Amino acid sequence: MKQLDGTGMKRLHRDWRRRTGARVAVVLDDVQGPFNVGAIIRTAAALRVDDVWLAGRTPAPTDPKVGKTALGTDRYLTFHRVDTALEAIDAARSAGYRVVGLELADGARPLHELDAVDATCIVVGHEDRGCSPATLDACDEVAFLPQLGRVGSLNVATAASIALYELRRREWSSTEV
Repeated sequence: MKQLDGTGMKRLHRDWRRRTGARVAVVLDDVQGPFNVGAIIRTAAALRVDDVWLAGRTPAPTDPKVGKTALGTDRYLTFHRVDTALEAIDAARSAGYRVVGLELADGARPLHELDAVDATCIVVGHEDRGCSPATLDACDEVAFLPQLGRVGSLNVATAASIALYELRRREWSSTEV
């Protein structure tokens, strides 16, 4: 076994793109760590996220520290700058997305148990505070990522990456090869 060359990677990714039709978006609600934002951007580009809303004090893709982690992948995404997560949620809903807050909260359901839909927008919050109660109330649903160990929560970039991948994985597992 050997690593794929550029042509092999293009073929592999093209095959997976053909199996991918659902729209996916993400809202970054006051995510302030530029390296977290860059990591989310890179994952979003890798998983063909359609829209990224940057709310509150979330740094822009042009921030040098964001760019250090995103490595130029921001050019593959469509960004929207808004003042608040509530504005982002309204815009996402107007664009046809079901809005799902990702938070360890009362009444949240495991992400993998949510019904699959054609367009889902994941909302992630601040590194320490998460999503505000008003943001969670504005979401159509709230989901969490089940965890087995003694650690109570995940880094926001890690959680966003797992959630975005889970949305795609569910779509792929329901598609014939």
